[in-house]
Amino acid sequence: MSAFIIADVTITDPEQMAKYREWSTKAMQEHGAEVQVRGGAIEVLEGDWTPSRLVLLKFADHATARAFYDSQTYQHAKTLRANAGVMRMLIVDGV
Repeated sequence: MSAFIIADVTITDPEQMAKYREWSTKAMQEHGAEVQVRGGAIEVLEGDWTPSRLVLLKFADHATARAFYDSQTYQHAKTLRANAGVMRMLIVDGV
C-alpha cells in the first residue's frame, strides 16, 4: 500500500532552505519518492489551516517513507534546515 509524506513548510531563510532542498531531493531520489506537490498555489476551502507551502511525496509503502525520513541523507538535510523555517511533517498510508 502506498504511503505519503505531507509537509507544511514555512520558510524564514530562503537561501538556507535551498541547501536543505538540495539534500532532501537526494534523499527522495534514493528512496524512490514521487513528488506529487512541491509548492504551488494553495486555496483553502474550509477551516483555519493556512499553509504557506505544501509538499506531498508518494512512496511505495510506509516502511519506505520512514526509511527516507530516517536516512543519513535526509538527516543531513534536516541539519541544513535548522533556523531556515518551520516544518510540520507526517506519514499517512494511502488506500
